Amino acid sequence: MATTTSERRLLIDGEWVETGAWIEVRSPYSGELVGRVPRAGAAEARRAVDAAARALETPLPAHERAAILDRVAALLRERHEEVARTICAEAGKPIRTARVEASRAVSTYTFAAVEARKLAGEVIPMDAAEAGAGKLALTLRRPIGVVGAISPFNFPCNLVAHKLAPALAAGCPVVLKPASQTPLSALLLAELEQEAGLPQGWLNVVAGPASEIGEVLVADERVRLITFTGSSDVGWGLQERAPRKRVKLELGNSTPAIVAADADLEAAASKLAANAFSFAGQSCISVQRIYVERPVLDAFLGRFLPKVEALVVGDPSDEATDVGPVIDTDARDRILAWIEEARAAGARLLTGGRDGELIRPTVLADVPDTAKVSCEEVFGPVAIVNPVDSLAEAIERANGTSYGLQAGVFTSSIATALAAAEGLEFGGVTVNEAPTFRSDQMPYGGVKGSGNTKEGPAFAVREMTEERLVIVQR
Repeated sequence: MATTTSERRLLIDGEWVETGAWIEVRSPYSGELVGRVPRAGAAEARRAVDAAARALETPLPAHERAAILDRVAALLRERHEEVARTICAEAGKPIRTARVEASRAVSTYTFAAVEARKLAGEVIPMDAAEAGAGKLALTLRRPIGVVGAISPFNFPCNLVAHKLAPALAAGCPVVLKPASQTPLSALLLAELEQEAGLPQGWLNVVAGPASEIGEVLVADERVRLITFTGSSDVGWGLQERAPRKRVKLELGNSTPAIVAADADLEAAASKLAANAFSFAGQSCISVQRIYVERPVLDAFLGRFLPKVEALVVGDPSDEATDVGPVIDTDARDRILAWIEEARAAGARLLTGGRDGELIRPTVLADVPDTAKVSCEEVFGPVAIVNPVDSLAEAIERANGTSYGLQAGVFTSSIATALAAAEGLEFGGVTVNEAPTFRSDQMPYGGVKGSGNTKEGPAFAVREMTEERLVIVQR
C-alpha cells in the first residue's frame, strides 16, 4: 500500500514501487508541498505494459469485474471526504466542488458495473437474405487488449475513473499516466481498486514525463487502445503517431451559450455565472462565449454581473470559496496576457482581472471573434459577452471555432431550441441549462477539433471492445 496520503508509490504489477526520483506535488494556491510520488520513465512504462499484457492472459469473468467495480464505488463512498480533500489539495479545486467530483466518481464506477454485467453482442437475422437461410449468427464483444490511458489535471479523480472503470468493465488491463500536477488522486483511486480485489497487473499507474511514458504507449504494439483527455495539439499528435491503434480523444472547446430574447434571464444569468467560473474555468466545457440577443443585452448584464462579482475568490480549502487558483503561474500569466490582448483589440473589461496571485472571475464585452479569448480555449476564469442581432447570427458565431464539444441555448421557444440543436455544430447541445452540464452516464464527446469519441461507461465500454462474428450452420 501507499505509505501516507502525501507520499504515494507507483503501482506496477500489483506492487507499490519507488524509482529513486520524485515528482513534487504543490498546492496551486499556496505553493506548499502537498505530496510527492516517484517519477517514472520509459523503463517503468515498459514494465507496466509487460504486467498488463500478462494480466490479459488470465481473463476476469464479467461477474468478477462487476463485483470489483461495485466495491470500488462503495469504497469511494466510505472515503469520500479523503478523496475530496486530495483533489482540493493538489488541483486547487474548491472543496465544495471537489466533493461533487468525488461523488461523480462513485456514479462512474456504479454505471460501469452495470455495463460489465450486460455487455453482450447481438443476434444477426441471417434468414433475411436467401444466402443466410439455415444459419444462426451472433456477435461477441471481446476486450480490445491493453489500454493506455492519459488523464489531465482538472478532474484528477473522475476523469481517471472514466478511463479505468469502463476498461475494467470491458475486460481490459490498463497502464495509466496521470497528470504530473495531480497524481495523488489517481494513486488513491488505484489503492481503492487494489483494496476492492483487483488482481495484479490489471491496473498499473506510472507518473512522469509524457515524452517518455507516452512514447512507450505509442510504440508498444501490445497497447491496442490509447484513451487521452487533454489538449488538442497533443491528442491529434498521438493519433498521427499511432495510426494502427484505436486512439480515443476527448479534447478542448471554446464553449458558447446563446441567450435568446425570450429567455428566462434570471435563470440564464444564474447558471452561466456559476458555470463560467467554477474551478476557475478549468473545464473543457466551462462557459466561455455568451451571445445575447441585443434587445435583452442590458437586462442580462444587469443580472449576470452582480452574480459574477458575488463569487468568493480565495483559498480552495475554505468552505465559502467558489473560485480558487488556476493550476500554475504559467497558466495564470497566459490567461492574463490573453485578456490584455483582447483589450488591446477593443474589448471592454466589465469586471475581474488580476487579484494578487489569483484571477478574479473576468467578463469581457465587445470582443473580436479573432481574439484568443474567443476563438481558442481559455481554460481560465474568463467569459465574453457579445450582442447578436438574430439567432442565425448567434449560431454562426458559436460555430466559428475549430472546436465542437458542447454548446447551450436559453429560450422559452421550442422552435428556437430545435433550431439551435440542429444548427450548432457540437457533440452536445443543452437547452435552458449551461453547456457545462455533464452527467456521468450520458454520451459525452465532441466533433471537429474536440475529439473523436463518446465517454460515459456505456459508450466507452464499447469503444474498448471488438466485435467477433460467429456463424452456426443449423
